[in-house]
Amino acid sequence: MKNRLEELRKQRGITQEELAAALQVSRQTIGSLEKGRYNPSITLAFKLARFFERNIEDIFIFEEEKSNGK
Repeated sequence: MKNRLEELRKQRGITQEELAAALQVSRQTIGSLEKGRYNPSITLAFKLARFFERNIEDIFIFEEEKSNGK
């Protein structure tokens, strides 16, 4: 899932470590989220939205899979 997490974090001027500490997750979790290797739990998605004062949809870009016409 694509996201704007790195962009929003840098706008705030905080490191991955600082964001991780604020959300009580590891820095590796933040790095994996930013690179799109990991999709957050719904709880973590809400925590991120609350932290950045945004809607979840403003942070995470949901792209539906294309159907093959069946």
